[in-house]
Amino acid sequence: MAEKRFLTLADVGEVLNISSSQTYAIVRSGELPAIQVGGRGQWRVEASKLEDYISDAYERTAASIKEMNLQEAEETNS
Repeated sequence: MAEKRFLTLADVGEVLNISSSQTYAIVRSGELPAIQVGGRGQWRVEASKLEDYISDAYERTAASIKEMNLQEAEETNS
């Protein structure tokens, strides 16, 4: 069976191990691109967009850690 192209918000929450409200918040903020489909406007996230989001999160985290380490080094040398 082929891998699903689109995931529900429940699927996304399961992959990221976060609550449904957290999943909804990152979609509504635009941080994770999603589309609304159907008459009731149910959200769907393309699997490739989720993978991009995860990759970007790793990059943001690495940059944040680097910044924290630089700040700690500056405080130590002051």
